[in-house]
Amino acid sequence: MGIHRDDLADFLRRSRERLTPRDVGLVEGPRRRTPGLRREEVAALAGMSADYYMRLEQARSPQPSVQVLSALTHALRLTADERDHLYLLAGHRPPEGARAGEYLRPGMLYLLDRLDGVPVQVLSDLGDVLAQNDMAQALFGCVCTVAQEDRNIVLRWFTEPDVRNHFAAEEHDEHSRQLVADLRAAVARRGDDAAARALVTRLRAASAEFATLWDRHEVAVRRSHPYRLMHPELGRIEFDCEVLATPAADQRLRVFTPPPGGSEALDTLRVLGPQHRHGTAATRT
Repeated sequence: MGIHRDDLADFLRRSRERLTPRDVGLVEGPRRRTPGLRREEVAALAGMSADYYMRLEQARSPQPSVQVLSALTHALRLTADERDHLYLLAGHRPPEGARAGEYLRPGMLYLLDRLDGVPVQVLSDLGDVLAQNDMAQALFGCVCTVAQEDRNIVLRWFTEPDVRNHFAAEEHDEHSRQLVADLRAAVARRGDDAAARALVTRLRAASAEFATLWDRHEVAVRRSHPYRLMHPELGRIEFDCEVLATPAADQRLRVFTPPPGGSEALDTLRVLGPQHRHGTAATRT
């Protein structure tokens, strides 16, 4: 990522001009001709020299550090979207967004109820199953009897042999690699995160296979990918999985749709779905 000096300078200048001294707790003097804040006022609020800030606005500064960008974000009272824009213009990756943890927004629960024609799950970025609709329960089984700390698709894959019986045998090795590579990406995004460290430590101690794959340091975020499943009542079925981003940085919405001409499995899952509805509330805890 390279710095876009002219756009960065323009964005800083216009962000400064939109603010008034009152917005940042300063007294507005009688002789103010400059629209918005003065450069030296922004520099003081950000804890940097006025000369350095002036060079930023004149598009002749070196690339600012993330510490400088963080200080400017606070000084200019930028929103989260404006902050991300500032970082990108300066050639840096924006900070990770806010995390939701296990909290599911009402809109997410509404989607689960409305998307009742296909299997849908909400997972954390570490692989914790936070919620799933009736169709997903009919496809993957209910996790209501599983302890909350064990409702993790990576943990269950590497520690519960029966879970693999639901996937075609020829998919096992690749599925293992994809799960570990995706987890590696999530752990890196989180930085020094206690939950991520605890999960990796637990997996390494419980599974030699996981430890070997983890040490390869492969990274690949899972987005769209096919699933070949062995359902106990339907036999071998295939789905395409679309992984959709949610407003929270640590949650993902997974939607499973049949490939062209494969809607028969969905019709049967709709019949099976009511048999699993007793677990719906438990999966949303």
